[in-house]
Amino acid sequence: MVRIRKESNRYWSKEDKYKIVLKVIDDGRSTVDVAKEYDISQGMLSKWVRKYIKYGADSLENKKKPGNPLCKYQNRKNLNKEEQLEYENMKLRIENELLKKGYLMKGDGSIVKFMK
Repeated sequence: MVRIRKESNRYWSKEDKYKIVLKVIDDGRSTVDVAKEYDISQGMLSKWVRKYIKYGADSLENKKKPGNPLCKYQNRKNLNKEEQLEYENMKLRIENELLKKGYLMKGDGSIVKFMK
């Protein structure tokens, strides 16, 4: 069954996930019924239940996703000496990783070409 949502993605806190998972485990209700009640996908609810059973309530915590590490330096005009060195170090690390993967960089890294 395909569900088409018009609104943006919802955020589920650890407590909300815990309450929903307990309805499946403690009350013995099916994941299909609980998923319909809360308007979430049955697959996502099943994944929450499996994680809870295997790892406990702490596994329902939302993971922080890493962002762009250069962003905090790129948008600032005045960097102190330490921040300039950190920024340059990060750029060089990224360039090194790209070169390991087979990319060719020119100049300041704005021109990137993949080498076959």
